Amino acid sequence: MIVPDFLTKDADGWVRFAGHRVGLENVVFLYNQGYSPEMLLSEYPALPLADIHKAIAFYLENRSDVDQYAAMCNRESEQLRAAASSTPSLEELRRRAEATRGVESA
Repeated sequence: MIVPDFLTKDADGWVRFAGHRVGLENVVFLYNQGYSPEMLLSEYPALPLADIHKAIAFYLENRSDVDQYAAMCNRESEQLRAAASSTPSLEELRRRAEATRGVESA
């Protein structure tokens, strides 16, 4: 997907608004939830309203490509969440800390 000048694609393939950390997929998700450009501006006040309008126009003109990109973003985010949830629970960390304290005092 070729992105216009108000968007940038980083080395990992994430599409963001130029000069911002806001991803195109975030704006598209909310737009598809019924958010107007003004409502999107209230969610992302650092973005210029003109860029929000341009992003919506870009989405509408490239819906298939952007929807595929957004689906990829969702899959990757789910994988990251799943990996993060496989970390030890707070209870497990406390158990480990107590075990470590027992070894240090011996």
